[in-house]
Order: sequence, then structure tokens, then C-alpha cells
Amino acid sequence: MLVKKRMARKLVTIPPNTSILKALEIMRKNSIRHLPVVERGNLVGFVTEGDLRQASFLSMVGKVSIEDVMIKNPVTISPEASLEEAAKLIYVHKIGGLPVVKGKKLVGIITIVDILLAFIQLMGILKSSSRIDLVLGKKPYAFEEVSGIFRAHGAEIISVGMSNHKDRKKRIYYFRLGKRRLQPIVASLRQKGYKVIAATE
Repeated sequence: MLVKKRMARKLVTIPPNTSILKALEIMRKNSIRHLPVVERGNLVGFVTEGDLRQASFLSMVGKVSIEDVMIKNPVTISPEASLEEAAKLIYVHKIGGLPVVKGKKLVGIITIVDILLAFIQLMGILKSSSRIDLVLGKKPYAFEEVSGIFRAHGAEIISVGMSNHKDRKKRIYYFRLGKRRLQPIVASLRQKGYKVIAATE
């Protein structure tokens, strides 16, 4: 999934000459924690609520502008990049959000919350579902056969995960399916020789 599919496009931005107090007010009003600093459509900096709160303690806060405290070369990402790449950048740099740029032009922003929601939806966690955990073993084309069994029973595969066991014969696969009765599917899987570890409706 690409960043452009998940990024926020309706952005609240500020110019470099904004005061600290004004920026904090804008954040509170819009319930946001990041503000891109933009000049003539181009990204020139980035500030977080934490940056502003630290700066607000300065005795001359009324005379300090965003330009004095903003991150002048923020970590950015392209709208064509993957969500995995965005998640990696956020993790490595220990930040809460990324400005999305095309060249120097700001086109969006993506936060850790946007990425988490995308992965939750991808995994089907918020969707009513059933789950089957089983061992595929070393049987050739096992994954294709199991998927065929699910399809034969009209079951929609929402997501698939697996344990990281080095021994492939003991590796457990976690199939999240659309909500349904699992007994007939479990019976078919066992008939084909698959070890069903758990089935949760």
C-alpha cells in the first residue's frame, strides 16, 4: 500500500514567521500534534507540539518565531513510497509523523496513527471474523491447497500470519477468515492431513 493512499491531504500549515503561542493555539484548535511550516507551497520546516511547548518557556516567547525552533531539514517521504517504508522511517527516527513531499512541494502528512490504522484494517482486526491456526508442514503446494479448501467452503481469507519457527514442519499459520462456522472447514482440513491447532468462531 502506498503512502498517497493513506496520507492526510487537508493540511493545516503555518508560515515561518508564526509566533510560538499562535502555533500552539492552531494545534489545540485543530487537535493535531504536528505542523508543517510552508512558504509558497514548499516545505521549509516541521514542528511538533513537544518542540513548541519547550520553546514556550522562553522568557521572550512573544518575540520567538517558528523559524527559530522548527526542524529545518525534516525527515520526509514521497507519496509513491510504501507504508512499510514510512513505518520504518518513523521507527528509526523515533518521530510521530512524516511530511509527504513531491520535490519540495508539501502534498500531505502521514502519522503513526494513520499507519497503524492501515495495518489494523489490512489484518482485518476490526472486522468481525473467525480464525483457524494450523500447521501446513512440508507438503508441496500446501498453502494453495488450504486456500482452495477455504474457497470451496465460501470462506473469505482476510489475512494470514505465521510463527517464526525455524522448523517448517512445526510452523503455525494463522488464517483470519470472514465470520462463519468453522467445523466443516476444520473437518476438510483434517481429512487432507493438516493439523489444526485452534479454531475460533
